[in-house]
Amino acid sequence: MTSQPTPATTNHDDDTRLHGEYKVPGGKLVVVDLDVVDGRLSGVSLSGDFFLEPDEALPAINASLTGLDAASSAAEIASAVAAGIPEGAVLFGFSAEAVAITVRRALSKATSWADHQWEVIPPSILPTHVNVALDEVLAEEIGAGRRNPTLRFWDWEEPSVVIGSFQSVRNEVDPGGVSRHGITVVRRISGGGAMFMEAGNCITYSLYLPQTLVDGISFADSYAFLDAWVMAALEKLGITAFYVPLNDIATEQGKIGGAAQKRLANGGMLHHVTMSYDIDADKMVEVLRIGKEKLSDKGTRSAKKRVDPLRRQTGLDRSAILLAMQEVFTERYGAAVSRLTEAELDEARKRVEAKFGTDEWLNRVP
Repeated sequence: MTSQPTPATTNHDDDTRLHGEYKVPGGKLVVVDLDVVDGRLSGVSLSGDFFLEPDEALPAINASLTGLDAASSAAEIASAVAAGIPEGAVLFGFSAEAVAITVRRALSKATSWADHQWEVIPPSILPTHVNVALDEVLAEEIGAGRRNPTLRFWDWEEPSVVIGSFQSVRNEVDPGGVSRHGITVVRRISGGGAMFMEAGNCITYSLYLPQTLVDGISFADSYAFLDAWVMAALEKLGITAFYVPLNDIATEQGKIGGAAQKRLANGGMLHHVTMSYDIDADKMVEVLRIGKEKLSDKGTRSAKKRVDPLRRQTGLDRSAILLAMQEVFTERYGAAVSRLTEAELDEARKRVEAKFGTDEWLNRVP
């Protein structure tokens, strides 16, 4: 499992100075070198390929960090930096929050992708209830340090609707359409909207990670940060995709997917995404009750127009898109192929019986 370095305390030798780096998504690289003396930041030196005016702002930022308690939160560090920036100074390509993330990384309070040994679990067909239960099980395993951070691709056979943790079953799902099309309805642990999923019609993956990876990154920004590799994979396939705040993934042709997250008390975290591949839009609108308010917010009058499948945009088989995603993630983060253990599968099945397969859980928000 991934181990974290222990911060130095008094040695000012260059070889033992603490070093942190953070590449701002869509921005510049921020680097910090520092010492910790008697529990406080010392000898702070900020650098990077960012732009900053006037020059005097750089030593002012260093001074604002010097003497801070090493246990300060990312928000406290960012606040100190913002207070120390001279009036009228211009930060281009970075921010006070980016500096805070970099400092936290130097102190091993925050981590980067490279600090972890990543694993990838290829698609394997499982009941939808088990897929949802595994999201809770594996996020807990990461938080407890019993599993390396992991990317898992879903697969399933039964047509399903997976609703968000806080959605109303009555408001989101049409019982007539569910009965007519034999749909399995399941509630997941994360928020967000309903997912209409038939075998082979979408691509779903879950990312299980320690919350240290998003330490100091705002909730909104964490979505794009965790899916940067997906955008690179889509770019490789000839698709230019982007995030539409908060959690929609889209191209110029329309929405192609959505993301959701859940942060656990033990430090583990779930981030997952469903992307449309070859969705049956007619069946989807018979099964889901997609309100006029939601459609108006997205600037369209039709639910069918909101979802533009990857098959039409790429002309590729679903398996080819999945392979490209796995390859990009593996190359970018040095991930190793992994698998679900029998213990993890057994625990997921137990939770289906006790929680995810029960009417009480499904209808907790009627």
